[in-house]
Amino acid sequence: MKRFVTLLVVALALLAPHRARAFTHIVLPGETLAQIAARVYGDPKLEYVLAGDNALDVVGGSAIVPGMRLEIPAPSYHRVMTNETWYGLALAWLGDTKRCDALASANGGQSWVPPEEGREVVIPAVLTIIAGDNDSDMTIAGRYLGDVNKAWVIDAYNFRKTGPFHRGEVVLVALPDLTLTVRGKAEARDAMDRERIEGQGSAHELQKRADVELPALLADVRGGRWVDAVGRGNRALALGELTRQQQATVHRALLEAYVALDAIGLAAAECTAWRASDPAAKFDASPVDVVSPKIRAACK
Repeated sequence: MKRFVTLLVVALALLAPHRARAFTHIVLPGETLAQIAARVYGDPKLEYVLAGDNALDVVGGSAIVPGMRLEIPAPSYHRVMTNETWYGLALAWLGDTKRCDALASANGGQSWVPPEEGREVVIPAVLTIIAGDNDSDMTIAGRYLGDVNKAWVIDAYNFRKTGPFHRGEVVLVALPDLTLTVRGKAEARDAMDRERIEGQGSAHELQKRADVELPALLADVRGGRWVDAVGRGNRALALGELTRQQQATVHRALLEAYVALDAIGLAAAECTAWRASDPAAKFDASPVDVVSPKIRAACK
């Protein structure tokens, strides 16, 4: 979903130059997730937001180290224009008109009543997390929304029925109550200014980072570290600006990881993306396909 919305977010940035959005923070020596959460959100306990969105809480957890790039989830803001509806705003900002109820509710409205022209509405921060063993809509609702009875909110946002998630499945969690402190807003502005200053050559740097990440991703796949592969692969795609061959490599690795995790629907989507990135893609390019009829099935 993040990849789908990125271009729309950039376009709307011109209309709301002072809005907050997810931004990147480079970990400094001695920093902890709790310290970062206290600074940007005003509550150290919200470190779980940072851990979840950066896949630091899968397979026992991962430590942060100086120089690591963390994504800091943040809300965005949009001033309503003439004839705009919750349905259109949900499509533009959240990727689907069916999320209009979540967007309207975050602003104290109802989806069937159009927002007031000129009113600034909040676009909730949306976490992209990876389900672990024994995760369900209830456990995720309890962890991120503070109430297991809000499992239906998780299901509605992800267009699914109630119940457990597959290990490694990507889950979107909207956080309507997440706000930034004054210091957090300043960091968000600084991060956006830094991105604008870097401007030229940014794609080159991102592609170089991907070149470093892809061997590790393929090693995760070869080693059967499927959850690690899913996290690494989705973080690579979130970089944006990848070459078609880099995209094909990531989608091919995610296809295999999702098949191994029995997430067949996600595997089928990755197969489609793999073939779109590399029209010459062939099953026989990897020896694993000789013994993986599930991959062939997912690609049908």
